[in-house]
Formats: sequence, C-alpha cells, structure tokens
Amino acid sequence: MLGGRKLSSSGSRFLGAHRSAFRGTQGDCPRLTTSAAYSKNQLSWTLQIKPSVFSEYRIMCFKSYSMTFACLNRMKSYRLPWTRLYSTSRTTVDSSEVKTFLALAHRWWDEQGVYAPLHSMNDLRVPFIRDNLLKTAADHQPGKPLSGMKILDVGCGGGLLTEPLGRLGASVIGIDPVDENIKTAQHHKSFDPVLDKRIEYRACSLEKIVEETAETFDAVVASEVVEHVIDLEVFIQCCCQVLKPGGSLFITTINKTQLSYALGIVFSEQIAGIVPKGTHTWEKFVSPEKLESILESNGLSVQTVAGMLYNPFSGYWHWSENTSLNYAAHAVKSSMQEHPAPADLL
Repeated sequence: MLGGRKLSSSGSRFLGAHRSAFRGTQGDCPRLTTSAAYSKNQLSWTLQIKPSVFSEYRIMCFKSYSMTFACLNRMKSYRLPWTRLYSTSRTTVDSSEVKTFLALAHRWWDEQGVYAPLHSMNDLRVPFIRDNLLKTAADHQPGKPLSGMKILDVGCGGGLLTEPLGRLGASVIGIDPVDENIKTAQHHKSFDPVLDKRIEYRACSLEKIVEETAETFDAVVASEVVEHVIDLEVFIQCCCQVLKPGGSLFITTINKTQLSYALGIVFSEQIAGIVPKGTHTWEKFVSPEKLESILESNGLSVQTVAGMLYNPFSGYWHWSENTSLNYAAHAVKSSMQEHPAPADLL
C-alpha cells in the first residue's frame, strides 16, 4: 500500500507539472480539450487530442521505450569476466558418479577392499588386451610384448589396469575425471621408476583430449567405464577419434538383463556388500547387441565378445559363453583406404 501511495503521489506530481506547463505555454503548445457525453446506459468520456500533440507524445514514448530496450539488451549481453559459456551437450561425465568414486579414491590399492573384484579381473582383461594386440604386431620384444604401442586407459581410477599394461612395455596415458583418483595413481606408480617413465596420468575427461590426441593411440581401453558415462554414443565417438586407423578398442562392462539387476545390484550392493551401494545404475547397463550397433555405426568392427563370470566366494573371474552378466568386447577401427594400383584401376 505504501508503494502504491508513493507511486500515485509521484504520478500526480508528474501530471501536475505537465498540466502547469501546458497552461503556461498556451501559445506554443496546442490545447487539450475534453467533452463529456452522457447516455442513458453508460457514462463515456471522450478525450479529443489534436494530431500534433499526439504525435509529440508518441515520439516521446517511442524514445523512452527504445532507451529502455537498449539498456536491457546491454545488460543481457554483458557477462561477468570470470564466467564463460559452456556446452554440456558433448560431456560424458556424470557428476553423481564422480561423487561416488571420489569417496573411494583412497581405497584403490586395497586388494581386500571394495575394489577386490577389479584386482582379480586383471587375470582376464590383461591377457585379453595383450593377446589381441599381438595379433597385429609384426614382432615383439621378450618380456615387453607391447613395447612401442601407445595405449589410452579411459577411467583409469587408481591405475589398477594402467600399471600392468605399462609393465608389458606399452606407453600408457591414464585419464580420469576424479582428481583424487589421479593423485592416488600417481603416488602408487612413483614407487616403480620403470613405470614412472612409461605411464602418464591426467585428471580430465575423454572429450577434453580428443582434439590434441586425434588418431594417436594404438589401443583404447575402457574397462568397467561405459556403465558410468552419461552419453554412451558420444563416448564411443571420442574413443574412435583418438584411435589410429586399425587401432583396437577394448571394453568390459555389464549386460542389461534381469539377471544383472538381481546379481549386480540387489545381491552385490544391497545384500553381500561386494561393492558400495549406488555404484551402479541398471538403466546405464548396455547389452552386447546395442554396444555392437554403436561401435559399427562409428566405423569400428567388432572382433570378439566374450562372457565373464565372477565368483564372489573364491574371488576369481573366469571366461564364459554366457554374456548375461559381464562381458568383454574387442573392436578394431577401420583402416584408411589405400590408393589403388594402376593394375587395379584397369
């Protein structure tokens, strides 16, 4: 109410000022004339204004509106110097997943802790990566079969898979969006001078390094990662872009089945406590058929899909023809087409 009274009084003063101005300059400014017409059913007031007066008021109104909109446009286009536009349409990192792994960053190298299944998984995934890469290698050094190969370990965590690949002679870059994971990985590799030279860690997402590492790597490894990304298709596209023609992509993940929900989430997380609650989201699980479709559409030819089973009582993994739970996939990026020889043209 107070605001309304103040506004009314100020409005009255404004109108009064204009009224007195018109009265004092009758010779210069046209007069405003009003006439009242009363009818039986209604009372109407007709305001008669000369065209020149209306034109002046219209010009004044337009000027005030144009000044107002110009000011608003300047305010809209102005941004604080420390802010920048950021598009999340290309991101693959889920912030909720980052929080989950941040809380467990200090437990990566506890072989009896929550990451015990990943430690045991190395018995399968390291030979799987090594043997498939050696199929394309002309020769290799004894003891360092992956020497000369450059590998990108996406979502490396504390370096559980990065270090074994480095010991096989490969030059490995491990990336992870959780800064604490990278700190743990760097600290652990510092104890081995050989690994310190072969392995490099970066705290970043995959899409952040696509441009600077395009067609750089002989292999990309995404082990137990794709079930945590927010956009699987963008993730696969980025993997393909950083691979050399003929390079290999290795993925281990969880199938999207009722059995994987019952054992992978209900039993493993809620009953047995093998992994912390909230580690996995069933909606993000992907079937081998869907994964193969995404890989093929991005120029990657699937070579192998093999089932993996984990025994929680013995703590060991073994290969299986059944892919309804965990599985591993190997795909190869199509090579660039060679220029045809003259004989081929004929």
